[in-house]
Formats: sequence, structure tokens, C-alpha cells
Amino acid sequence: MSERDYQVIVVGAGAAGMMCAAVAGQRGRRVLLLDHADKLAEKIRISGGGRCNFTNLEVTAANFLSSNPHFCRSALSRYGSRDFIELVERHGIAYHEKTLGQLFCDDSSQQIIDMLLAECAAGAVEWAMPCRLGTVSRDPEGRFMLDTDRGRFRADSLVVASGGLSIPKIGASPLGYRLAEQFAIPVLAPRPALVPLTLPPETLARLAPLSGASFDTIASCGGGRFREKALVTHRGLSGPAILQVSSYWQHQADAAGGREPVRLDLLPGSDAQAVLEAHRTNRSLLPNILSEWLPKRFAQAWCELHDCSGPLNRMSAKTIAHIATLLNGWPLHPSGTQGYAKAEVTLGGVDTRALSSKTMEARELPGLFFIGEVVDVTGHLGGYNFQWAWSSGHAAGCFA
Repeated sequence: MSERDYQVIVVGAGAAGMMCAAVAGQRGRRVLLLDHADKLAEKIRISGGGRCNFTNLEVTAANFLSSNPHFCRSALSRYGSRDFIELVERHGIAYHEKTLGQLFCDDSSQQIIDMLLAECAAGAVEWAMPCRLGTVSRDPEGRFMLDTDRGRFRADSLVVASGGLSIPKIGASPLGYRLAEQFAIPVLAPRPALVPLTLPPETLARLAPLSGASFDTIASCGGGRFREKALVTHRGLSGPAILQVSSYWQHQADAAGGREPVRLDLLPGSDAQAVLEAHRTNRSLLPNILSEWLPKRFAQAWCELHDCSGPLNRMSAKTIAHIATLLNGWPLHPSGTQGYAKAEVTLGGVDTRALSSKTMEARELPGLFFIGEVVDVTGHLGGYNFQWAWSSGHAAGCFA
């Protein structure tokens, strides 16, 4: 078996891995970047409808979920969205802002991939791709040995950037979690995040026929609160507001071991009680009144679900108060999610308590680093997860 020595080996040639390899290579380190996939950086390529929502204008620790909410601060402060935007501009990539500070390429996400390739080339990074990884071990000198279908590679530093479990059709695998566990580094149970939610049969029976209907809402759960669109699907609910709050629904559990409900404000920015009182003498059916704010078919189905489809002027004050409470905070208990196939990212992962927030290096095992989605840091929708990839990759690249 052939053997080759490097100073740094990065496992995973996605956003975090390429960033790390480029930074380490440009420091003068001899770097090998390996990946099992046939196609490079598919998650970058398909993101943002093919235009890559590569970061956000405003990125803070508040935009991330983690068992240690302060862990991401160090990496974000030392390489933030402004730093990545400067890199994009240096490579002449035109971009634009959509809503809520989200930045996209004007042309194609391939431009971001090409930019990272050029940065890796500037650091003389070597590649092994596709490359099947077998066993990983340490030699008597403490160097990491990787046995692959391309031979044995050794390095002083091993950076794991193998991603999470989301979107398995493009090659997601549990490799990073297995490597962490092999070296006695704890892993918090992975779960799908930024993912559509499924609804129990009794609710779905009313809403599924409305598949495709969308409405403005404030979705909240476990400290997360997002005003965006929600979308009815044949299995439940999706849309930006639902994807955002799904991460919090997955993250939060009540004392009994269950999950808090997801609450939807169907009249965002309005006091439902005041709205209904203003129409108190109206002979119109409640669904017709609500159709001023909601799609008519959805308003009808929602009222049928809550047995309140009649005229508002025939309802008691107590009933109206109850309906108002539901309209400003409709509690939903999802039956689950649509899983990793529809999830944008993975919640959970390598326990941040085992890592240095400055370097991303394992505290008890010098030379072993974890970056990107494999770590228990999950961003909101809107470019934040890519920014975590850039920031954590840059942090490890400076020290690996």
C-alpha cells in the first residue's frame, strides 16, 4: 500500500472543508482534501435555487441553535459575513440581497465553488476525490493514519468536515459522528432541521386538500419566533416560517420528554380580539371575515377545524375571546418531520463542550478538528449555515 505524508488532511470537500483547506494551505501547510463523492460540493451547487444563499448581512450568535449558544461567537467574530463578502467581491462575483439580508449570486452557485477551488489552488491543496475512507487510526508518534482505496495517508492534523445527515441523495453520511465516537468525543443525537413538519391525521384531513395555499404568519416555539410565509402541503406545513421554527421544535422538549407546540399567529401584527370586536355586529360568516387576512379556502378549513364557521354576531363573548386566542397563537402539535430527505441541515452533532471555540480542535485530542454541519451548531434559514461553514472552516484552517 502506498503511503503519503501531509501536515493536514481534511475529510469532506464541502463548504467548510474547502474553506479550511484553502486557509491552511495558504499558511504554507501541506494539505490533502479528500471526499467520497463523485461530484464536488453538491450542497453548494443546489442551494438557493442554484444561486447559493452564501451568507447574510447580519450574522450574530442569536442566529444559531446549539446546546452551548455561545460557542459560535469566537469563530463568527474572527471571520464574519463581511470577511466572506470581501472574498466574493475579490473574485468578481456579482451578488444581490433578497429579503432579510440574504445574499445570493446573481449568476450561479458554481461561482462560489470555483472561488473555493481557486483559493485551494492558491494554497497548493492536493485532492483525493472520489476517495473511499476505510479505517482511521493513530501511529506511535500520534499522527493520524487514514487507509483509503487510494492508499494510506498520514498527517499531524485531521479536520473532519464531513457534514451531517441532511439530503442523503447527494451523499450525506454519518462518517463524522462515527469518527468522533471512535476518539471518545461525545455526539448529541442528530435530528433533521429546517425541515417541513407533518401534522396528525385529524388536522391533516382538514388542511391537506388546501395543498399549495400559503399565508403570512408568525411561527414560534421554544424561543424561536419568525414572521414569514407558511405553506400547506399534502403532508402538513412547510414554507420559510415553518422551516425556521422546526429547528426549535426539534431542539426543545418539555419536562415530560415531549415537545412544545408550534404556535402560529394567523393575524400577525393585529390584535385578533380587537379585529373580531370590530366585526361583532357583522352578519357575515367568520371565514368570510378572516379571508381579508387569509386565503379564503384556508380560512374556511380553519374555522371548520375549530367549529366556528357561523356568523360572528351569533357568537358569545366567551367564544369570540377563545377564537381570538387561537388566531394569535394557534397551537399545533406536529406528528413529526419529513426527515433528512427534505431537511436543509442537521441539528445536533459533535458536542461543542469537547471542542475549543477558538480553534475547533478537540480539547482532549490535539490535532483532531471538527467543523461545519457535523458540529452541534445549527443556523437559521437565510445563509447562516454557510456562514458557519466559512467561519468554523477558517478557524480550524488557522490552527490545523
